[in-house]
This record gives sequence, C-alpha cells and structure tokens, in this order.
Amino acid sequence: MKTILHVSCSPRGEAAESYRLSNRIVAWLSQRDPSTEVTQRVIGNGSLPHVDMNYAISQASLHDVSQDGSMALSETLVEELERADYVVIGTPMHNLSVPSALKAWLDHVVRARRTFTMTASGKVGTLRDRPVYIAIASGGRFSGERARQPDFLTPYLTTILAMIGLHNVTFFTVQGTGAGPDAVDATRIETEAALQAHFQPDHPRVS
Repeated sequence: MKTILHVSCSPRGEAAESYRLSNRIVAWLSQRDPSTEVTQRVIGNGSLPHVDMNYAISQASLHDVSQDGSMALSETLVEELERADYVVIGTPMHNLSVPSALKAWLDHVVRARRTFTMTASGKVGTLRDRPVYIAIASGGRFSGERARQPDFLTPYLTTILAMIGLHNVTFFTVQGTGAGPDAVDATRIETEAALQAHFQPDHPRVS
C-alpha cells in the first residue's frame, strides 16, 4: 500500500485554487492504487505554530534539549514525511514567495541532525528521495512568456527540499487567478492537460 502526505497551505481551505489542484494530483496518484492511504496535514488555517525557544536552542546544540512543545510536533511532522511514498503540497504564492504557514512547516521538518547533517562540504539530506508534487496558485503570472512578476517560491522550495534529501520535485501551477473567471478557466484547462501529460503520457490530452 502506498501513502500520500497531502499538505494544504492556503488560508482559504478547500475553496483555494491550490487545494483544488493539489487534490487533483492526489486523485491521479490514487488511481494507480485504490488502496492508497492519504494523510491530510492542513496548515493554512493557522493551526501550525512556529518553532519555540527549546527547538531553537536544540538546533544550536549537539543534543535535543526538549521533547515538548514544537520539538514534539516537529517529530510528528517529520515522521509523517518519512512514512509518505508521495508528498503533495498545495500552496498559494504570497508576496512572490512561500506563505508563512508553509515556511513554518518547513522550519519544523528541516531539522539539523534529524533530516539533514552538517558536513565539511555542506548540508546533506538524510531522508530517502521520493516524488514531491507542488501545486501552486498565484494571482499573477510568474513563468512563461506572460510572466509579470519574479518567482522566489519555486527556487526556494527546490533548494530547501533538496537539502533534506528530496530532489524529485515537480511543480504544477494555476497562474493569473486575479485576472477573472475566464482566465482561471483557461489556465485550469492548461494545467489539467499538463497533469494528464505527466501521469498518463501515452493518452490523448484533454482539450
């Protein structure tokens, strides 16, 4: 049985475009094995606290000084990540980069001596690699010929996930959601075609 960790980062919850897109990715993955188990980690609602003092002190020492508070939560989140065969992250782009909820989750799971080690040549991830799918929704366009804003989100996520050993990262996007419903419908069609091309490359694309 395969397991999927689905991390939802939008404060709009299930109404969010990023949630809709990430749910489509989960559906595509689940089609491969109907017994697939999905772990839902909803963080866009403000339920995930930032790391606390004991966690911060632990990261600066040689030992974990606390198993309480955010250190215990960090361990729970890391274990969820370790168990997953696939990771699906649905996130909006906030101010050209990651929303604070996703940054908080990353601060919990990117942890010295747990998910990466520090060596003379740099930081080395300790997690096994597995497919990571990131569904991004943005009000403006940040890629392609119609891009009108910079993108600090995808380079950051690519780098920080690689730091813990996750290199197999694929992005799907719904861009230009601020341009109105017709533009959203058009970009949804483009994105669905991209999903089908990725998950069923031998089948005709939707039109």
